[in-house]
Formats: sequence, C-alpha cells, structure tokens
Amino acid sequence: MAVSWTAHRFAGGVLALDLANTVVLRGDAVRGFDRFADLAELPRFAAAASHHRSAELRGRTLAVANAERAAPAVIAVRETADAAFRHAANEGRLRCGALGQLLEACAAAMAGGEALELAAELRLVPGEAAVALETAAAVSALSLLRPAMIERLRVCANCRWLFLDSSRNKSRIWCDMAVCGNRHKARRHYRRSREVDHAPQD
Repeated sequence: MAVSWTAHRFAGGVLALDLANTVVLRGDAVRGFDRFADLAELPRFAAAASHHRSAELRGRTLAVANAERAAPAVIAVRETADAAFRHAANEGRLRCGALGQLLEACAAAMAGGEALELAAELRLVPGEAAVALETAAAVSALSLLRPAMIERLRVCANCRWLFLDSSRNKSRIWCDMAVCGNRHKARRHYRRSREVDHAPQD
C-alpha cells in the first residue's frame, strides 16, 4: 500500500532526519519496517519533501530519475546519518567511526552534483534546477555537523524518530506534539483510568 507522505512524516525538522525516519520502529525486529522496501516510494517521498522542506531546499525540487539506481546512495546516507545522529542525540557528541562512514556516504551521494554550489553554512544555493534526492540528503546531513545543530538533536520519547528541537529552551521530547505527544497523553490517561477501576473499594 502506498505511503501517505503527510506533514507528520516530515517531523524531523530537516531532510536528512526525515529520511532517517523512513525506517519505522528502527531496531524492533518484529514491528519495524522500511518505507522504502517498495522503491516506488522514493520519488513519492522526494515529491512530498520538495513541498515540506521547501525552505531548506531554497525553492528547488527533489528528483529521483531512476529509483533503482538512486536507492543505494539514498539508503547509505539514510543509514549512516541515523547511526551518527542517533548517537549524537543520546550522548551529545559524534563518534569518529560513524562520522567517517557518514562522510563517505555523503561524498558518494554528491558525486553526481559536481556543478552544484553550496552556501557557506552548507545549504543549497537558491535556484530552479532540480536536485537529486541523494545529493540533497547528503547536503542536509552535512549541515547538521555544527555544534548549534548537534546540541538540538533529539530522539522522540514516543516513536524513537530523530528530530531537531527548535524550542527556545531546548526541552522538546516529542517529534510532533500533535501526534506523539497526544498518543503518550492518551496512554497515560488510559493507564490511570485502569488503576482507578482496579483500586480496592472501601
């Protein structure tokens, strides 16, 4: 069944984290799954990301000319970004080995975009030409390698997705309050209701 690439699927805050979050319930051998198991989702993700990440992409659109050819580079950036940034979110620092693997994956993904220019803060320069999904994802991942970004990396307390905490006091614990925050509140309310129902009666 086709994925509905809603705004919630882009709760990561930047393209690289949205991409990492396309593996749902990562690490759960029973319930976890990859939204890109069907490669037809690659161009659909790119089209949705072009809309939801328009500010980051500086108005450019994302392209997937051939999903089968693009998949290895996209997946490599996704997996190495998840490993590097999940550790950073949990520990507050990057691991050298994970960073090396991320840089290798990004270098390979950017190989097709030799003429593409980047701004000083490692962001795409505004333009009309489409950018390959793997190249844009690599640029997005590299833009996170700054202290100000690393310190805002978080793992959602509900779904375990990666996200950037954009709150003023850096206290966000949900990737999306409207979804994960409300689910947590609903579960807590249910547990409390059950406790009251099973409490001994005088």
